[in-house]
Amino acid sequence: MKYMLLVCGDDTADDSGMAPVEPWVEEHGAQRGVRLHGHRLQLPAEAVTVRVRDGEVLRTDGPFAETKEYVAGYDILDCDSLEEAVKVAAQHPVAAIGAMEVRAFFEDEDADGEIRRIDAELTAAHRERDVDRLIACYADDAEVFHPMSGLSQSGTGALRTAHEWWLSTLAGPVDREVLEFRVRVDESVAFSHALVRLRATLTDGAPLDTVVRSTTGYRAAGDRWKIVHQHTSVPFDAGVEEDPS
Repeated sequence: MKYMLLVCGDDTADDSGMAPVEPWVEEHGAQRGVRLHGHRLQLPAEAVTVRVRDGEVLRTDGPFAETKEYVAGYDILDCDSLEEAVKVAAQHPVAAIGAMEVRAFFEDEDADGEIRRIDAELTAAHRERDVDRLIACYADDAEVFHPMSGLSQSGTGALRTAHEWWLSTLAGPVDREVLEFRVRVDESVAFSHALVRLRATLTDGAPLDTVVRSTTGYRAAGDRWKIVHQHTSVPFDAGVEEDPS
């Protein structure tokens, strides 16, 4: 479960003896993978408070409230429980001079499931040779390395041309079997790593049977996920492969 860790500083506290934050970031980020990301914030004096009253935008330079405690930064944690998140927060150096507020994210979205539904849509689009259905899975500015053309395609227009060309070399549907699929989701960005078997018949009657490895990046736009980056690699000899099972 994801937790927002609000790092609250205290402008009356003496931070001269505070331990550096970098070791905490290294331990819980690079080593343990609990800290997904985070960042420091400018001081409250640099803030702008915005209100709308009777349709009028009211802007005030400075923080929402005058207080000695302020949000100095944030971290996003991915922990198994609130107790684990609290333990990680207690190890943050700022906890010794300020305060750490730990708040759970609402779990009202199934981003992992959305990503997997996109991959299922790619499988159906290949089977039905439906280019429109396939292209609908990609953002307009997607960068895709198309394995069959051997070129990087920028935008869905170029991707459509490459995929239409590839389908023109095949007779009948394309069987896309996902052998392995792993997803990592972080708020508005996600990545998947897949091992996919493609089987079809070429227009000259020869069989195509190959396994490709695909790394895909996704971005959430509003309430929808789209593919924004994809790199698919094929074996050097992309001919008939032995059954990987």
